[in-house]
Amino acid sequence: MIQSLSLSQIQPAKLTESATAIGQATPAELTKSFGQYLQQAIDGVSAQEKNVHKLNDKYLIGQVDVTQVMIAAEQAHLSLQLTSQVRNKVVEAYQEMMRMQI
Repeated sequence: MIQSLSLSQIQPAKLTESATAIGQATPAELTKSFGQYLQQAIDGVSAQEKNVHKLNDKYLIGQVDVTQVMIAAEQAHLSLQLTSQVRNKVVEAYQEMMRMQI
């Protein structure tokens, strides 16, 4: 059954502290947070690779189905490809900035 929606249920969007902090953050702080973001992403890819190795070991002793291993391996492979493409784009952007004349 469809329920009616009253206007009292709708709340206006509020800015979070992080959104206002980004507007007031210094470039050094933003660089640090971007570096932390990249580190977390790389750690996530590493964790996926370790998970694939664990699942592979479990498959060899018969505890896990081959489909689970293949899905985990493909996810890790795609994550690694994405990471390398992001790295390539960052290097290209850096090289382009170094070629700029001031």
